[in-house]
Amino acid sequence: MTTISTSTSTSNIVYEHTVGFQANQGRGFNNPVDLALDSRGVMFVLNRAGPENAIRLPYKRVTICTAEEEYLGEFGTGGTGKGEFWWPSSLAFDSADRLYVADEALQRVSVFSSEGVFLNHWGAEGKGHGQLNRPSSIAFDQADDLYVSDSMNHRVQKFTKEGRFLAAWGGPGPGSEPGRFNMPWGIALAPDGDIQVADWRNDRVQRFTSQGEFLGGVGEPGEGNGQLNRPAGIAVDHQGNLYVADWGNQRVQVFSPAGQVLADLRGDSVPSKWAQDYFDANPDEAKARSASDLEPDVRHLGGERREESANIEKLFWGPTAVKLDAQGHIYVVDSLRHRIQIYRWES
Repeated sequence: MTTISTSTSTSNIVYEHTVGFQANQGRGFNNPVDLALDSRGVMFVLNRAGPENAIRLPYKRVTICTAEEEYLGEFGTGGTGKGEFWWPSSLAFDSADRLYVADEALQRVSVFSSEGVFLNHWGAEGKGHGQLNRPSSIAFDQADDLYVSDSMNHRVQKFTKEGRFLAAWGGPGPGSEPGRFNMPWGIALAPDGDIQVADWRNDRVQRFTSQGEFLGGVGEPGEGNGQLNRPAGIAVDHQGNLYVADWGNQRVQVFSPAGQVLADLRGDSVPSKWAQDYFDANPDEAKARSASDLEPDVRHLGGERREESANIEKLFWGPTAVKLDAQGHIYVVDSLRHRIQIYRWES
């Protein structure tokens, strides 16, 4: 057995616990891609659950639970009708705790109450102002305006919460110059109102004013310290530190406002309460798991990070989003392992 160094840090970020395990419906997740916290701190987890076929469509849903793994319910299903999902990609709450869900395939944003009641949707496919082509991430500012990563139009758009177009920047096609995008993905608001955008295929995160003026950024292609490989979801804390789900590198990196790398997290999961309940009820599977090597030597597979993550259970495998709460917790959506790993700042 070889031991993988999972987390390196000059900060005080420590692993706390894991929420979830794989479940097609009910208590658990199925390829979660994003989460949002309402004003009470309740978690709403978006399950993408592909591929899209009749059997798997009911698995596309939003799971409601707490960080302490209290299961509160779920809503939604796969489909193209009102309130249904096809390629759900991101979710965010407005100031009134209405939940907005972006759907890449349906080219729209759907709106729900915090109880999961469908309210309305808006959006239309196209290249013009206010039209969408694979909206991949959404985030609200303090004025309740919604920013959307319009991925295949290679731009960011700003809307009112009712869907009225306000502004756009980037596009019309892909570009690598400062201020241009190649399939932007994650988007996050900094405390000062600036916008951080994960520029997915350019392997960087760019920072803008709320009006789209380019200010700078971090990252370049690669696996090294501070380098990025297909950055996905991002978040910014009250100190201005930037958290990046470095999807292609199977990690989360934390950058200071000056661009210094504060932490490089690879994953540290132990079984969640839900998973332990399952093993308690299925002792044969628990016995088989306890006899398994959960940290195998993967050097014969080339030592690539994806192979490490696919074979070593505690590691992130396809981290797609990172979110923060007011208590200093860091929530990492560990998509291919159907769970949320939670870290915290240690005082």
